[in-house]
Amino acid sequence: MEIKKISVIGAGTMGNGIAHVFAQNGFSVNLVDIKKEYVEKAVQTISKNLDRQVKKEIIDDEQKNFALDNITGVVGVENTPPDTNLVIEAVSENYQIKRKVWETLQSVINAEAIFASNTSSISITELASGTRPEKFIGMHFMNPVPVMKLVEIIRGYSTSLKTFETIKSLTEIINKVPVQVHDYPGFISNRVLMPMINEAIFCLYEGVASIKDIDTVMKLGMNHPMGPLTLADFIGLDVCLSIMNVLYEGFNDSKYRACPLLKKMVAAGKLGRKSGEGFYKY
Repeated sequence: MEIKKISVIGAGTMGNGIAHVFAQNGFSVNLVDIKKEYVEKAVQTISKNLDRQVKKEIIDDEQKNFALDNITGVVGVENTPPDTNLVIEAVSENYQIKRKVWETLQSVINAEAIFASNTSSISITELASGTRPEKFIGMHFMNPVPVMKLVEIIRGYSTSLKTFETIKSLTEIINKVPVQVHDYPGFISNRVLMPMINEAIFCLYEGVASIKDIDTVMKLGMNHPMGPLTLADFIGLDVCLSIMNVLYEGFNDSKYRACPLLKKMVAAGKLGRKSGEGFYKY
């Protein structure tokens, strides 16, 4: 099946980034969310990010306008156009919320369309249950989507080879690098990354070193572009905790238990950049 029409469900950071990339590459994109103001804010963000690309001479004004013209805002998951070829869900990293979205879409979208979730840790096999398992797949984009090249392509238990090959080719068309991953908790990226971040939080919790010094060691000693505590703030501490919980529940292994300090900070609403304070103040 040739994919021309994309519907992105969720107009937050990941959703607007995914819409941006597909629209810039000539696809017709429906950007869907539950409120009109969410959709409008997302389109404004995309416009600003395109302006940044123009300023850096990555694209010109004509290409910016071309991308924006390819985006249509839609309010309400139930109003997602039925003739969509591919639906990419990018709502909150919460199983129940995602399941509700997919249950709605199953009765709305044509039977030939492929369903893809941008989940960073939740089982694709579980999300696919009750929908169209052979046409259900994971497309885990990295943040910020317009900049980062990697996309983890996650095959669920029943995902067909045809679906995988279609999504792999599509990922290359939008100038991303696909990596095939099997459906295990955290996939590759977060199974490796989140325990590192969690261990850095344990180092702070146990008084091994200061926030700044922990980050400095990883930046200067391991050549990471940003320290793990800065990165945790960027990702969102609530998201970090959610993924650690998925790993812990999925493997039943104590090495994945979330640091008590991480739990306490999330409970206090110190979520990182998006709340104005995490390990650092913004």
